[in-house]
Amino acid sequence: MSNQSQLQRGLKNRHIQLIAMGGAIGTGLFLGSAQVIQSAGPSIILGYAIGGLIAFLIMRQLGEMIVHEPVAGSFSHFANKYWGKFPGFLAGWNYWVLYVLVAMTELTAVAKYVNYWWDIPAWQSVLFFFVIISLINLGNVKFYGESEFWLAIIKVTAVVAMIVFGVYLLFTADVNSASSISNLWTHGGFFPNGFEGLFFMMAFLMFAFGGIELIGMAAAEAENPQKTIPKAINQVVFRILIFYVGSLTILLSLVPWNQLDLGGLDKSPFVMIFSQMGISWAAHLLNFIILTAALSVYNSGMYANSRMLYGLAQQGNAPKVFKKVNASGTPIPAVIFSAVLIFGCVILNYLVPEDALKNLIYIVVGALVLNWAMITLTHVKFKAAMKLENQTTTFPALWGRFGQILVLVFIAVVLFIMWQQGFQNSVLMLPIWVIGMFFLFKLLNRNNPTP
Repeated sequence: MSNQSQLQRGLKNRHIQLIAMGGAIGTGLFLGSAQVIQSAGPSIILGYAIGGLIAFLIMRQLGEMIVHEPVAGSFSHFANKYWGKFPGFLAGWNYWVLYVLVAMTELTAVAKYVNYWWDIPAWQSVLFFFVIISLINLGNVKFYGESEFWLAIIKVTAVVAMIVFGVYLLFTADVNSASSISNLWTHGGFFPNGFEGLFFMMAFLMFAFGGIELIGMAAAEAENPQKTIPKAINQVVFRILIFYVGSLTILLSLVPWNQLDLGGLDKSPFVMIFSQMGISWAAHLLNFIILTAALSVYNSGMYANSRMLYGLAQQGNAPKVFKKVNASGTPIPAVIFSAVLIFGCVILNYLVPEDALKNLIYIVVGALVLNWAMITLTHVKFKAAMKLENQTTTFPALWGRFGQILVLVFIAVVLFIMWQQGFQNSVLMLPIWVIGMFFLFKLLNRNNPTP
């Protein structure tokens, strides 16, 4: 193990593109969308379009900062530099906890997909894949980049193939068939449960976009970040909108939304639609694809975890041991420590397999909301610093101050929705978490008067 704290720039443009897409196309689309469809009907399509726009604004804000200064620790570094020591500490540790939770959520979802074929206890499936992904992340960054590239390629290809196959089924459907584009508005309208049906699902729906900021985590290990990062950011969000909006438009045309037997959170609408249409081979193939999708997000989450921990150690906000890297540039102690926490998922699935996924998703949304708010507020500070220093940036964010306000208002709305939907504990945890982190920060820095 080397004490030299040096990550290696081993990620090429194709790796960066797929890491970002891999992080965002997972459980939120393939599994979480079931609950949204039951409440919002076809208007889920509009929901994903709105969510995609907000996610894109946040990405461009983060992108402006990381292209200006591509470093480890991403927005935690910027919060530390342009806002203060505590915001940097909070942003970094919140992101780390967020991705421990994301990894646990995706692992829990993996068990649901395995159960589509075999009746295996959830904790056993979780344990098996936990070991595999942990070993991948202990390899060098190129090994991680390649594994994530191929996992993401599988699911991206699958979603495109599914859209094409769905279009074919629509065009070749019998006149008396239930498959028709008119399914989007004939069964109670586009908003079958009124606008509220979609509005109160927006918080749950935003879970699907958690992960696109992984581009920022990869900046320190990207070849030519000034070129690859802007390209990845601009392309990824549009691709995600095609995958989310396109795939759901086709799927909800194939089978009327109110005839879907989804049965809660643990069934994928994608698998159920093909299953109900009697195309069982497509349902089985899709279940396999969705399994790789969840593993891909988990793989990306574990990568993000270890790099954020490494970045925190660089700032002096985490123990120095996490600055250590091996000869191939992998921060081994950071990977192992993150893995130990993620192992908690095995225990959770052993104790409460039924409620594990739903509880995890709402806790993740709470941490995600704080994460996005920190990115936008840090961007406000960053722009003020750039103006003061008379500096211009090469990849400016969209819509300036209006974009910042729009994101923050949307985040406030998401918190309101979570509160109204009975997840007060997730909302109340946020101020308690921030206050707790502040006291921890003060305790760790009691001999250091730095603000």
